[in-house]
Amino acid sequence: MKKLIALILFPFLMIPFGVKANDNFSVEIEALTLVMEQYKEETESSNESDMENKKPSYMALKQDECNATVEVTEKTGLEVVNTESFDVNVCLKEIYKIVN
Repeated sequence: MKKLIALILFPFLMIPFGVKANDNFSVEIEALTLVMEQYKEETESSNESDMENKKPSYMALKQDECNATVEVTEKTGLEVVNTESFDVNVCLKEIYKIVN
């Protein structure tokens, strides 16, 4: 019986209390949220009939405590249609498009 109780309680003792993934990735999450909101507004304002087929995917890389780079890739199936990069300052809530 003691072994069963120890087996049940052991995982709870090994997991640190109060750990949140949001704290570790807060800059990336905020940058993705800002870019997704702007990207959604841009696609809604454009009158492209083939927009239903395009599926954007997002990737964020943290630079420091306030800045991140977000890359948006549009795909139709396996074909990459468009790739855009943005520098995002989450402290000032500013988005700058990177021109390649």
